[in-house]
Order: sequence, then C-alpha cells, then structure tokens
Amino acid sequence: MRILIYGAGILGSFMAHSLIRGGHEVTVLARGQRAEELKRNGIVIRHVFQLKTTKDCVRVIETLMPQDKYDFIFTVMKYNDMPAILPFLAKNESHRIVLIGNNVDAERMEQEILTQSSVPKEVAFGFQLSGGRREKHRMLSIRGQAQMVYGSLSGELGFKPFLEQAFSATGFRLTDMGEDIDAWLKSHIIPIIAMNAASRVHGGKANAVAKDRELLRRMIDAMDEGFRVLEAAGYPAIPENQTKLARERKRLAYTLFKMYYTLPIHKLMTGDQTEIDALQERFDHWRAASNIPTPGWDYLSVSRDITKTPCP
Repeated sequence: MRILIYGAGILGSFMAHSLIRGGHEVTVLARGQRAEELKRNGIVIRHVFQLKTTKDCVRVIETLMPQDKYDFIFTVMKYNDMPAILPFLAKNESHRIVLIGNNVDAERMEQEILTQSSVPKEVAFGFQLSGGRREKHRMLSIRGQAQMVYGSLSGELGFKPFLEQAFSATGFRLTDMGEDIDAWLKSHIIPIIAMNAASRVHGGKANAVAKDRELLRRMIDAMDEGFRVLEAAGYPAIPENQTKLARERKRLAYTLFKMYYTLPIHKLMTGDQTEIDALQERFDHWRAASNIPTPGWDYLSVSRDITKTPCP
C-alpha cells in the first residue's frame, strides 16, 4: 500500500518504521530541520525496552498536494496542530484518513474534512499507545507491544479490512472501539491533564511530586471528578478499569502513581505543554458547564498558582 504519515515526531516516526517493516511504500511529511534529518539519516529509533536501534530510509515530502493520492493518510500530530492541516486533508484526493493522537474535537474535525472535500472520504480516529522523546538525530521509543485503538464516529468503519491489512505484518495490535472512540479519546485526556497539573505544582520535579502525599491524593480525586464531568456531559468514561482505578481503588492508584513519579521512565512520557494547555482549556469548558463539584481540580489549580507567585 501507498501510505502517508503526516507528522514525523516520536509517534509518527514509530508508525512509519512499523509500516515500512510491514512491507508498505511509506512517505513521511515533515518540514524544516526534521525533514532534512530524515532525508540525510532516515528514521533512527532507539527502542528502549527492546534494547535495539533501527534505521529506515523513507521518502520525505514537505507539502501535501491535492493530486498526491495514497491508500491511507495517517496524521500523527499534536491536538493543537491538527486544525491547521484539515484543509489540506480535505483538498487531497485520498479517500481514507485516520487522525491519530489526543483529540477532543473529533466530530468537528471530521465534518470540516468531509464538507470541504470534493471526493468521497471516510475518516477514523485513533490513539497509539506508546511514548518517548526526541534526541539529537534519533527518537527514543517507549512501548511494549505496539498498540493502537481506533474507531469511527458512525460506528461502522468501511475501510476496517484495509486497515487491518495495512498493519497485518507490523506487530501492531489494533483494537476497534467503534463509535466509542470519541468517548475514549475524551476520557484519555483526564489523567494526562491531572498528572501535568500535579507536576507543575512542583515545577516539573517528579521526586517532589512522589513525596507529596496530599498532592497525589488530590490528583487522583481530580481524575475521578474529571470522569464525572464527562459523564455529566453525556460521555461514558472509558475504559472502565481506568475509571475504577481513580474511583474505587484509590490506594492502588496512589501506589502506582508514586512509583511512576519515582522511576526515570516518567522523563520519557512527558507530553508537549502547548498541547496539554489546549486540552486543559477544553476540559475547563466542560467543567464550567457542569454542576459537578471539583475540589481536587481546585486544589491543583490553587497550589500551582501559589508556586508561580513571585516573592515581593
């Protein structure tokens, strides 16, 4: 298959690597210094848990033209960067598009693509379950088995057999969430923004967060409150085990998060702050529109503001 990966960050690079190894003709859209790196060195990834480094040569483009037709376009970008590329996806003649990454505006993005397109299109959404960070001339990838959840807002994804075929030789485990993908993506941001808010209380110092018992407890409370805000807005909080951890198994959650902030791996799982701020802004709208008490979020917000206040 001819496949375009729109975005060459950590997750986009890993997906391109996997699809290349799966036997597909892969093109990556990247710009500036990253495009030059890929042209010169290829996709270089250090797979931390697998104790290996891989290098894949790849075709690189810097602009998506309307006539550039692919069997699939996978956009792997930050949530706050996605709106800028929607017009290019709409004008392109490719029929199958999968928007991958944090997303709380799936319905609006899908409508913008479909209403502006001159050819029939089908849009799906997904999330790749891995992390990492960028180093000079290479990416560090943190993952177990490669996994992606995906789904269609309509519930039925016409190109599902082609998607499964695309990943059949990659080692990826695909999970079809159907129309629940929208609720899954919205639920997923709750722990992300709560953990980020807790980290910012101590200026990103993970060891300080791990030692702050009250902060960890309030962070877990905030997650529970966040799921309740979503439920009040009509979205189920899924997966269920994530909700139960914050709601019914707080002691276990406390132990797990304390371990997370103690271990070095947290340094490789930190998200982009501009994206997290954009996600936080959308959550704050849901929170303001609900009647759900959120003392956990209030605590995180006040504590963060106190640490930012300069001395007179």
